[in-house]
Amino acid sequence: MHPYPHRYQVSVSASPADSVKLAASGLPTLESNSPPEFDGPPGFWSPETLLTAAVADCFVLSFRAVARASKFEWKSLAVDVTGKLDRPAGAAASFTEFTTHAKLVVAPGADAARAKTLLEKAEKICLITASLKGVNHLHAEVVEG
Repeated sequence: MHPYPHRYQVSVSASPADSVKLAASGLPTLESNSPPEFDGPPGFWSPETLLTAAVADCFVLSFRAVARASKFEWKSLAVDVTGKLDRPAGAAASFTEFTTHAKLVVAPGADAARAKTLLEKAEKICLITASLKGVNHLHAEVVEG
């Protein structure tokens, strides 16, 4: 790993009516727009969906690292994250919570309690959720398959 601090550079270009183009060196360009909840067109990533995706992605990558460090074998991990954007009591709108549903598939006979502990550890070390002020909820399920 590289020493801290790490820096991540993104460039954005936009016009009054078109989607926003998100670019970073060496990565494919993404197009985003306001979500339909804010009267944007359907079919685009939005800052809200990108943030929620970052929570899910970071959880999976954190679990991968935790499992590897713990020498824990697993087969697959399916994650669904719901981000709740709210405007409580006249305050500015913000994400107030993220709920993560994780389904981990392990080999028959694997230690399910250890697997659940590793999932919980992954949630705690995720850099994205640690950087957000919203409450995080993890619902973890371990199944043999």
